[in-house]
Amino acid sequence: MAAAETKYMRRALKLARRGIGEVEPNPAVGAVIVKANQIIGEGWHERFGGPHAEITAIEDCQSLGADPAGGTMYVTLEPCRHEGKTGPCTDAIIEAGISKVVVATVDPSEHAGGKGIEQLRQAGIEAEVGLCEHEARLLNAPFFKFAATGKTWVILKWAQSIDGKLAYVPEANKRWVSSDKSRKDAHKLRRRAGAILVGVNTVLADNPLLTPRPAKDSKPMRVVLDSDLRTPVDCQLLATANESPVLIVGRQETLEQRCEAAEQIRAAGAEVVGYPDMQGQSNLDFVLAELGRRGVQQVLVEGGPAVISSFLSEALADEICVYISPKILAGQGTADIAGSIAEIADAVELGNVNIERFGDDVRLSGFSAKALAGI
Repeated sequence: MAAAETKYMRRALKLARRGIGEVEPNPAVGAVIVKANQIIGEGWHERFGGPHAEITAIEDCQSLGADPAGGTMYVTLEPCRHEGKTGPCTDAIIEAGISKVVVATVDPSEHAGGKGIEQLRQAGIEAEVGLCEHEARLLNAPFFKFAATGKTWVILKWAQSIDGKLAYVPEANKRWVSSDKSRKDAHKLRRRAGAILVGVNTVLADNPLLTPRPAKDSKPMRVVLDSDLRTPVDCQLLATANESPVLIVGRQETLEQRCEAAEQIRAAGAEVVGYPDMQGQSNLDFVLAELGRRGVQQVLVEGGPAVISSFLSEALADEICVYISPKILAGQGTADIAGSIAEIADAVELGNVNIERFGDDVRLSGFSAKALAGI
């Protein structure tokens, strides 16, 4: 029976993964309902604001003409008992007559924390916790980190050639190192994130929008590290600031010295925040604290090699995602990532590694040791 239960929970975890990039900042959750050793209903949280996995699984039973009463539900996260964008899942489970609920892990949120499990038990439903718990926590690692610490999960993302070049030289008249399929996948990362961060040099060189496409209602904050307020007032970021928020982070001293430039940026619709004199220290801790204070659960760092190097050298990355294109650019390439991060004293080792192909490109992703230690 233990092997069968693990099989059902892993099916629920597989379903939950379908929601990644669609449900944030909510956690991705999957649910399976079993009766007489047969799956009679299943579902997952498909989009932010939509029905939760438990509700979808119960409705799936009903649509197939199956009765969930007396069945067992396997769910990857503790069912909610609070009223949010949807009704309490615990009430729906009780009303459906489900006799047992197997939960992978407790929801660490303040409004949950075992309260949903307690309600189920008080209603006479057998509730077990801990099956595939580590896998469930890995699945929603950013959610668990933010719930426990209030700190933002940091994803570093870049694309490179085999020889470590991040871009073609301008004379090559080409813009992208990675393939169309890789870039489409990268937009899923953008939809996961509550903020997308770059340095001002990326804004000056590429004039990016930094929006997920298609957006699917996702409007992450666009964050620019711009110590000296060099962001052009006619750039695409500021032109779309009323559609999706923009935050410019500069030195407080610069904001005071260049108050007219700061006001022009604010007039374009962006917010400007100054960080104090860091006494020779990096401003990245200030930036991440500011994002955490604003409730940003995940930030996607898409900066060039200097920004990436800064996050790596200060051990601030929780997750790294690299798209590797089967090209050797040599003299046609610029922005050598290897040279930019050579000053890092200790090797950055990744765990929970995933490798996937997108056409001829390969995406390698994984969690830092620090991130894994907190899961």
